[in-house]
Amino acid sequence: MSTQLRPTDVKRLNRHWRRRTQGRIALIAESVTQPFNLGSILRTCATFGVETVWLAGNSADPAHPQVGKTALGTEQKLRLEKASTGAQAAAAAREAGYRVAAVELARGAVPLHEAPLEGDVCLAVGAEDHGCSPGLLSAADTAVYIPQIGRVGSLNVAVAAAVAIAETRRREWREMPGGAEGAGTAEAAEAPGSH
Repeated sequence: MSTQLRPTDVKRLNRHWRRRTQGRIALIAESVTQPFNLGSILRTCATFGVETVWLAGNSADPAHPQVGKTALGTEQKLRLEKASTGAQAAAAAREAGYRVAAVELARGAVPLHEAPLEGDVCLAVGAEDHGCSPGLLSAADTAVYIPQIGRVGSLNVAVAAAVAIAETRRREWREMPGGAEGAGTAEAAEAPGSH
């Protein structure tokens, strides 16, 4: 029977994955106006080691109480930058050494699982109702989309950001020597001397 890991085991498991992580991820949140969505995005970013989040356009204020309610304090563990537009955020990300990938159902976009996500990547997500702006899409190096087969044509922006960030990290971990084999199962975290 499986049981939840103790907090010390979770920390040990997280340390294992941090040692296997070399690539940098950043995120542009363009005009994400709903505080709960922004809080969820920030919490995901902190969980997966995103270094910088550019808040572009009229994104919610990270100091808003509803952002904090969802982010649970994780917003304080991130480097947050403001940008007037998504295009300006993309330029800043590129200047910081990132390749910018807009997550959007757009012409020329490639499926997320086939997208060039290696190296230092800045993912970009757009507003809840209309996605990434034309300016951000033009400024991005590539556009990627999340394949969907259901009867609904889009994902919540916080969920889309989480899927894209997780896929970016998964790709990095898969490409490392040894692949996923022996890559730190939860059982190994509990084993004596496994740290």
